[in-house]
Amino acid sequence: MTDARVLLAVLAHPDDESFGPGGTLAKAARAGADVHFLCGTGGEAGTVAPEHLRGFDSVADLRWTELTCAAQALGLAGIHHLGFRDSGMAGAADYRAPQALAAQPLEIVTGRIAQFIRLLKPQVVITHNPDGDYRHPDHLMIHRATRAAFEAAGDPARFPDPDGLPAYQPQKLYYPVFSRRLLRLGVRLMPLFGQDPRRSGRNHDVDLTGLMEADYPVHAVVDVRGEPAAMKLKAIACHQSQATPLPRGRLGQWLFRWFTRRETFMRAYPPVNGPLRESDLFDGIG
Repeated sequence: MTDARVLLAVLAHPDDESFGPGGTLAKAARAGADVHFLCGTGGEAGTVAPEHLRGFDSVADLRWTELTCAAQALGLAGIHHLGFRDSGMAGAADYRAPQALAAQPLEIVTGRIAQFIRLLKPQVVITHNPDGDYRHPDHLMIHRATRAAFEAAGDPARFPDPDGLPAYQPQKLYYPVFSRRLLRLGVRLMPLFGQDPRRSGRNHDVDLTGLMEADYPVHAVVDVRGEPAAMKLKAIACHQSQATPLPRGRLGQWLFRWFTRRETFMRAYPPVNGPLRESDLFDGIG
C-alpha cells in the first residue's frame, strides 16, 4: 500500500473516457493522481468511414490507436482492455457475436474487473450509471459488473487470484449522471442547430428525450474549466472516427463551453443520506 491517489474508470468503449468524464479524469491526473481506464471492448461495432481505416488492419486497431492518443491527452497513467468485443446496440449482428460483452455471464465480467481493482488498488472507481448512460447493452453490463466487482474485490473468498493478489476494497464508487434540467434545456436547443435529439450521436441511435425520464441525484460537481477542459477537447479530437462536429458560430461554441464546464456524478458508495455536494471525487480520502 502507498499514499498515492488512484482513480479507475471502468467504461465500455474507446471514447467513453473522453466524451464522458474526460475533464474529471484530466483534472485528477493534473492533481497528481494515477488515473487508469479499464475499457470493456475494442469498439469493433462503431461505424467508421473508410478514410479513417487507411493503414489499420481492423476497426479495433484504429479505435485503440485513437484511445492511446486520448489517454496521452488526458494524462492517464494506463489503459487496460477487459478482453471482450463490442456488442453494438440490441438487435445488431455484433450483439450475437460469441465474444460480445453483453452476451457474457455477469460472473465472468465481474471477476475480471475485480482482478484489475486488486491490481491497481484505486480508492475511487467510476463506471456507467444504472441506465447505461443511453441504454447501450455494453454500458449496462459494465455498470452491473463493476458494481458487483466493487464489493467482491474486497472479499478474499471471491475470485481468488492465481498469482496471489490480495483482496482490496475501494473507498468510493461514482456514476457520471446528467442534470435533468440541463438535459431538458439541451434537448430544446438542439433543433436550433439542426440536430435531432431523438437521433443523436454519430450513429444516430441515441434518443436523448428518453433519458429525461431518469432523475439521478447529483452528489459531486467537478469544475473542469480551463486546462482540464482543454485536455478533454484534445482527447475528443483523438477519436476522429467517432467524433461529431462541434457547434459552429459564437453562440454554438459558447453553449458548448457552458454545457461542458462541469461534470456531475452520483455517489453510489458510501451511500448518501441527505444532501451532499462534493467538488472532488477524492473528498474524504486521506
